[in-house]
Amino acid sequence: MDKVRATAAEAVQDLPDGASLAVGGFGLSGVPNVLIEAVHARGVGRLSVVSNNCGVDGGGLGVLLAAGRIAKVTGSYIGDNREFARQYLGGELEVELVPQGTLAERLRAGGCGIPAFYTPAGVGTQVAAGGLPLRYARRTAEQAASGAGASEVAVASPAKEVRDFDGRSYVLERGITTDFALVRAARGDRHGNLVFRRAARNFNPLAAMAGRITVAEVEELVEPGVLDPDAVHVPGVFVQRVVELTPEQASAKGIERRTTSAPVTQGTV
Repeated sequence: MDKVRATAAEAVQDLPDGASLAVGGFGLSGVPNVLIEAVHARGVGRLSVVSNNCGVDGGGLGVLLAAGRIAKVTGSYIGDNREFARQYLGGELEVELVPQGTLAERLRAGGCGIPAFYTPAGVGTQVAAGGLPLRYARRTAEQAASGAGASEVAVASPAKEVRDFDGRSYVLERGITTDFALVRAARGDRHGNLVFRRAARNFNPLAAMAGRITVAEVEELVEPGVLDPDAVHVPGVFVQRVVELTPEQASAKGIERRTTSAPVTQGTV
C-alpha cells in the first residue's frame, strides 16, 4: 500500500516511447513540473498528450514540446504558446481541439469505465460535422520563416455520430484513458489519496482518473489517516505512485501573466 517513490525519475522509469499521457494543470496552475522534467530527462519521444493546454514557452509541457518529444496533443487551448502554434501550423504536430467541458468529461468518463457519452456541446459545428484540421501539411523551414504559402490541411477530423433525445441533438464523444497520468497535489498520503488547493485542482482529478498508471507529485506528504476522508479529492485507488517534492520544488510556482495596478494614493478616485 505504500506507493511512495524516492524520486521522480524512479516514478517514470518505465514510461516508454510512444506512451499516452494525461497531464493535469491549467496554464501554470497545478502543473506537475517535476514529473514533466523527469520525463524530459528520460529522453522518451513520440508522446501523445491529453491536457487542457500544452504549457507555455519554456514551462510545463512546453519543455517536452520544445524538445520535439510530443507527437499529438488532445486539448482545448493553444493560448500564447508560440512554439505550440508553430509546430501545429508547420505540420510537425497533430492537434485535436476539444471543447473544454467535453475534454473534462471525456477524461472523467474514461476513468469511470464509460466508453462514450452524448453531449450537446459541438452540435451544428465542425466538432460534430468533422473537417477540423488535425494535422497540417509539413512546411519547409524557408516557408515557415517567410510566411509564404497557406498551411494545407493534411488530416481532418472525422464526422461524429449525432442523435436526438427528447427533441434535442447530441454528439457522441469517446471517453479517454491513457497509459500514464501526471498530476500535482497540495497534499497526499502514502496510499495515494490526494487533496488539491483551490485553482490548482482544475484538470488534475480528471487526469488522475484517466491514467492506467497515475503518478502524483505532492507538495506535502502525510501518513495514512491524517487526511479527512471527506476532504479527499482523488481516492488512492486511482493513484499508483507518489513522489514527495522538496520544499524548493513545492514553492516553485510560475505566474503566466503578471498583472499589477498602480498604487492608489490619498485623494485619488
